[in-house]
Amino acid sequence: MRTAGAGQRGVAARLLPRRIGTMQQRQRALLLPAALLSFLLFLPILYVAMQAREVGWHTAAGLIFRPRVYDLLVNTLALDVFVTVVCVAIGVTAAWFTERTDLPGRRLWNVLVTLPFAVPAFVSGYSWISVFPGLEGFNGAMLVLSTSYYPLVYLPVAAALKRMDPALEEVALSLGYSRLKVFLRVILPYLRPAIIGGGVLVALHILAEFGALAFVNYDTFTTAIFDQYELAFNSASAAMLTFVLLILCFIVLGLAGLIQGGFSYATVRKGVSGRAERVRLAAHAPWVLLAFTVLVVFAIGIPFASLVYWLLTGSSAAFHWQEIAAALYSTITLGLGGSVLAVLFAIPLVILAVRHSGVFATIADRLPYFIHSLPGLVVGLTLVFFTVRSVNWLYQTVPVLLLAYAMLYLPLAQSSIRGVLVQVPRQLEEVAGSLGKKPLAIFSRVTLPLIWPGVGAGFALVCLKVMSELTATLILRPTGVDTLATRVWEHTTNIEYAASAPYAMLLILISGLPVYLLTMRLSSIRAPHHSDT
Repeated sequence: MRTAGAGQRGVAARLLPRRIGTMQQRQRALLLPAALLSFLLFLPILYVAMQAREVGWHTAAGLIFRPRVYDLLVNTLALDVFVTVVCVAIGVTAAWFTERTDLPGRRLWNVLVTLPFAVPAFVSGYSWISVFPGLEGFNGAMLVLSTSYYPLVYLPVAAALKRMDPALEEVALSLGYSRLKVFLRVILPYLRPAIIGGGVLVALHILAEFGALAFVNYDTFTTAIFDQYELAFNSASAAMLTFVLLILCFIVLGLAGLIQGGFSYATVRKGVSGRAERVRLAAHAPWVLLAFTVLVVFAIGIPFASLVYWLLTGSSAAFHWQEIAAALYSTITLGLGGSVLAVLFAIPLVILAVRHSGVFATIADRLPYFIHSLPGLVVGLTLVFFTVRSVNWLYQTVPVLLLAYAMLYLPLAQSSIRGVLVQVPRQLEEVAGSLGKKPLAIFSRVTLPLIWPGVGAGFALVCLKVMSELTATLILRPTGVDTLATRVWEHTTNIEYAASAPYAMLLILISGLPVYLLTMRLSSIRAPHHSDT
């Protein structure tokens, strides 16, 4: 036995240097793409700094500290706070009723309350304003954005409720707590990470929103930046407004980190089936069903009915099928191309962050999340600035547009891939390295097959967002290239609601597939099992 043990230790001692060497080779191979990606993602910050330097710091300060910027700040913050609060209230309430009560038709309602995720906010905005022209200003923006973005809270909260250990509620009920106290003192604290995560996503989306706000005529920093660039041709003023928007994004992300902290509230035990007892609604069921019906009508019923109305009765309904087919083709191909590029960018960043530690790995992993919080308009202006000055032949080409998509939605691919990679044992890759496999062979034969589900999920999520992207596409698209989103924008700005309806309808339909898959994935989540052992 001693001889066998000594032999095993000898083999391990001989293989250890080879394994360490393979890991170092893989880390070096990942550093170059990570460094290039980090440089690209740092460009928006560099763009603002260079613009400020060109106009002079005194002029730049004057552009920032003026009454117009103060008004935009008040408008932006007011809308951001109120919409976030409303979305959290709707998302948490809807999730609790679908996951913790005997609500009739729970599965159907789960699909219906998720569907607004497939309707781009600017399509919803144009649908509402075309039917109710007086729906403008703060109230219109509140209504459109709240009914468009609450699924960003509903989805993570519903998933958290599915994963929650029912024993937490059972113990509280056995101690004499009422259902209300159980919700406030047990369920709500457990949902805190999901609520904060969803709320941050809503807040960042509001900061980046342009199309819907343009339709309801409500000015924020994003709409003002677009006006300065497209209408006033004042790139310096646009850059300084971008600087203020960057600061707001930093503040939102910083506050989220402080609130979140190191909070943890979960326990999982093995054994008996863990299924939470559903609350009986009894006489309250009709009122709850009425509330869900109103929510769905406001979120998807009116936008969809508006599109159908304009398709059937609009005076500008002389559809040009070749243009529609071309826009659909461009939308799909650009969506697929941007998704592939985002996934290719995400894989080395995730592997570097998960498998190798260090300050650079952490910065490279976190920087895309900051860029994701910026409007597509900012990324578009950044790429215009640098391509015109450095590589003019790339200006308004498909590669630059695909690069913008990848920069904007890289975190969607990162989070999906990371969720799978952290579950892959490191030892599998180390054993392959100890057998003499090169880093590329280890990745293609061991790592990639195991993380493929995460790659597919990230691809679908990025594709969903790319197909409905508007502002970066308006700025960076090649001449003659139109997407469904840009065609909706062009027709609606000319008050041609019927002409825009088929483009908007197609955009909703092709976005519905990934949303449906996302909903089915949520439905497949099961509660944990537990025992008394």
